[in-house]
Amino acid sequence: MQKMGKQKNKTASFSFWNWVIASIIFRLILIYFPKNLNLASRPEVSTPLTSFRRLAEGYWLKQLSMSPYAGFSFCFFFFSLCPTFFNFFFILIRQKKEMYLIFLVFGYSGSMYHGSPLLLSLLGPLTVKRIEGQPNHLLYSLVSVIADVVSAILIRATGKNLRLAYLRSLESLDIVQQTKASEILSPGDAAALIYLWNPFTIVACVGLSTSPIENMAVILCLYGACSRLVPLAAFGWVIATHLSLYPAILIIPVIFLLGCGPDAPPRKLFLQKNNKEEVLSKSKLRLGFSWRPITHFAFWALLWSAYVLVLCGISLKQFGGLWEMFKSTYGFILTVEDLSPNIGVLWYFFAEVFDFFRNFFLIVFHVNILFMIMPLAIRLHHRPCFLAFVYIAIFSMLKSYPSVGDSALYLGLLGWFVNELADIQFSFFLFCGYVGVSLLSPVMHTLWIWRGTGNANFYFATAMVYACLQIILVVEGVSAMLNHDRKLRNLATSKPQDAKS
Repeated sequence: MQKMGKQKNKTASFSFWNWVIASIIFRLILIYFPKNLNLASRPEVSTPLTSFRRLAEGYWLKQLSMSPYAGFSFCFFFFSLCPTFFNFFFILIRQKKEMYLIFLVFGYSGSMYHGSPLLLSLLGPLTVKRIEGQPNHLLYSLVSVIADVVSAILIRATGKNLRLAYLRSLESLDIVQQTKASEILSPGDAAALIYLWNPFTIVACVGLSTSPIENMAVILCLYGACSRLVPLAAFGWVIATHLSLYPAILIIPVIFLLGCGPDAPPRKLFLQKNNKEEVLSKSKLRLGFSWRPITHFAFWALLWSAYVLVLCGISLKQFGGLWEMFKSTYGFILTVEDLSPNIGVLWYFFAEVFDFFRNFFLIVFHVNILFMIMPLAIRLHHRPCFLAFVYIAIFSMLKSYPSVGDSALYLGLLGWFVNELADIQFSFFLFCGYVGVSLLSPVMHTLWIWRGTGNANFYFATAMVYACLQIILVVEGVSAMLNHDRKLRNLATSKPQDAKS
């Protein structure tokens, strides 16, 4: 039996790596298509925070000893709608730098690049390097492919850790056999392959978005916390927060992971057993909360934060320092200055709202995320990884500038709970809805912008449907997980009665 199990594991591992290699080859084939299928200009893929063009513009300005956050504001929206004109205009600037730069700097105010200065130093050189006879930006595309593969490997490793910890907790309740019979797939392999082969992940990778880098930082944080590698978890959390701000709320699931351990059944089940001391002696779980890893995490988070801020300060020393970075990155996210179309709902709302009410609704939309943090944390504190999935899905839906790369992350993490959420309702409806929105969104955008036969309501309708689908996914996912916990409680409490009878 052991030999059969080993052979089965080897076969599964071999099959997994075959799928990984196939996903890499598929990405490279798409990269070699002319102009990367023009995905970099799609509003569903590139946002003001993740756009490759804005990264290239920021790096170019920095090379000219100008602030990377100096750029255009009046022509933002026009350029986002007319990428062909933008390319032509960019060529003119490169040919006559002095005349056009003076015109742009004094003619317009605002900023074009809104990302991290560290990305400019790391990825900026890849925006100008060319390999003769190869597609443009091939090196940058290879970095995105590597980020996707590393993220998938970390997702798989985290899924394995979650499954082992979960099986140990079920063994302490003597219900492992009942739950093993209902298992469908290995959670780690399923999650990794879902992430690699998700069309959203592939489009974000081929579309030269910085989303793969941001997703890798989030996954690195969760992997470090689940594996109890405190410095790695702190590093991933600091980098993810630095790049996108919204992952800051993931500190709550990380604290639960470090203090209580990975996902497990509700801890009151262990206390409801008849022989409490015997169960606790059998179990290797820590039913209490340990503060020592939390203090270590706080120390490492402060250390990494200081290190990142020092590097950013050095990089922007001649361009306004850290205040310029905070204003052009986090301030840009919180104030929703750029109203160019995307798959979110804020751009349309703030384009229509009166300026007098703008600040009020800014507070409402951002505080809406914060209002959901504590109730979910109280209800799902025993499942920190699932709590992280819910948080990521919520801020991917309500963030200022969402993209399909954000959805690729939480849909990949959903694979960790493929067995627990096997009874989720409306799964077929959600699948068809995501496919429909993915197909209709480019069509509506083309009818509005290029054909002129539609208007903004066409594109905004798909954004509203997309938001509703994410709401249904979160609500039904949480409901299915709570039902699974009730099922475990029934199995744990009914077993002693069956033994007596």
